[in-house]
Amino acid sequence: MTRIERDGDGFVVPAPLLAEAFGLDEAAVKAALRRGAMTSRCETGVDEDAGRWRLTFRFRDRALSLIVDAEGEILGQARFPVTPARRRSAVGQGVTH
Repeated sequence: MTRIERDGDGFVVPAPLLAEAFGLDEAAVKAALRRGAMTSRCETGVDEDAGRWRLTFRFRDRALSLIVDAEGEILGQARFPVTPARRRSAVGQGVTH
């Protein structure tokens, strides 16, 4: 498996890995990240998951989740569909402004 580079407290995920996961070419991945169409989230493991991180990337209706260790080795991954969070309107919900 591909290794993920550490960058201080963060990680650098190779564009080819994201391209393959989302069915894009590398240029499209970079463009999606620049314009905010592809988002990422990094979560630090606690307790029995200490020393591991979950890196989740979302693009359109798909997500990629990578579990990595302190050396950047990918321990596991999952791809799954996601739906946009529904935004609830405050109008008529008893919320005052």
